Amino acid sequence: MFYDPEKNDHGMPHNPFKSLIVPRPIGWISTVSAEGIHNLAPYSQFQMVNSACPFVMVGCGRHRTGRRKDTVTNIEETGEFVYNMATYDLRLAMNESAAELPPEVDEFVAAGLTKAPSIRVKPCRVAESPVQMECRYYQTIRLPGYTPEQSVDMIIGRVVLIHIQDEVIDANGKVDIVKIRPLARLGYQDYSCVDRIFELLRPEPQDLSGLQAAAVK
Repeated sequence: MFYDPEKNDHGMPHNPFKSLIVPRPIGWISTVSAEGIHNLAPYSQFQMVNSACPFVMVGCGRHRTGRRKDTVTNIEETGEFVYNMATYDLRLAMNESAAELPPEVDEFVAAGLTKAPSIRVKPCRVAESPVQMECRYYQTIRLPGYTPEQSVDMIIGRVVLIHIQDEVIDANGKVDIVKIRPLARLGYQDYSCVDRIFELLRPEPQDLSGLQAAAVK
């Protein structure tokens, strides 16, 4: 089957698009408003953009009311945010922080989470999260939707400090992802977590001069 995403003519009871790009890491983003009100919200459109000089991006849709997310407003006004890794053990708190609450409500309090002070930015970290990244705002790219309400703010930030709990670093000096069990977003209302890993080594560089010569002939 195939369908036109603008017409949404797939004939299924639910739009399948979010189930086709999976699993997606969850960007659990903490910010603070210009007035000093803390905010915490999860976003499944989140990804690393560079590693040598680390940048991350988070796509923030609009509220059902059409207004921009508090996360976007806070980041653009203050220039800072924190990525907190969401884990299986924190799944209920993460879900609680996804509620659409008024800007004056502190999601840390609503979700029963502990604020940990950051070092280089003002937004607090989720103390219960095993990994946090302090970020400085770099750019917003506004992506259009089929309607104004469907537009997305893509926030790009530069990572300036990374926190990793000592308990999740194994004897070989690697981050123990299976121990952490980070959450991943699927489609519909579905989630998964990483509880099994395997290794694949990249192929060694090969001498392709023979193949290139044959192609010329």
